Formats: sequence, structure tokens, C-alpha cells
Amino acid sequence: QVQLVESGGGLVQPGGSLKLSCAASGSIVTINVMGWYRQAPGKQRELVAAVTSSGRTNYADSVKGRFTISRDNAKNTVYLQMNSLKHEDTAVYYCHVYGFSSIWSDYWGQGTQVTVSS
Repeated sequence: QVQLVESGGGLVQPGGSLKLSCAASGSIVTINVMGWYRQAPGKQRELVAAVTSSGRTNYADSVKGRFTISRDNAKNTVYLQMNSLKHEDTAVYYCHVYGFSSIWSDYWGQGTQVTVSS
């Protein structure tokens, strides 16, 4: 069984910063991609950022230059540093991992709320 534990969400004013963390544990043997998705009310879940095991990154256009994704392979942990936050960044943020346990699978965290409001 694989668990993803997220932390770091909360309420922040426009222009502020937050850092999300997600640690994978359990029976996962190897991880390929780690990333973050978000879902705002009434909208579909969308990719925010992802990073491969080799360090290659991919960002949604809406967050380029403001968000930075990183990972610590030794700790099976992925981070999302979010700066210059905007109202439209308000959403539930989900950690995603594509890794191998008994088979290659997608794993999801429980979600953490990020609210940008004055």
C-alpha cells in the first residue's frame, strides 16, 4: 500500500507565498514522475507542475515564473513553492505520483486547500 501525505496548504493574501510538501511512503519501490494538480470549484482538475526522476520539469502556463517544483528522491518527497499567489490560484491541490509498487500506477494524495484572499 502506498500513502501520499500532503502538507502546507492554507489561507494567504494575494501576492503571498506558500510551500506545499508531499511525502510518499509504504510499498512504493521506485517513482518516475511526481507532481501537483489542482481543482477549483466547478472546474476540472488540471496539472500545475510535475518533475521526473531525472529532474525534468513541466509547468502550466498560468504558474510559470511564480511556482517552482522540486523533489528529494532520497525522501520520496515533492515540493511546490508558490510565490506571487493570485485569487485564481485558489483550489484544492493534489499530489500525484507515478510509481512502481507491484505494478506501475498513479497514486493521489487526499488534497490540501489553498485559498488566496484578502
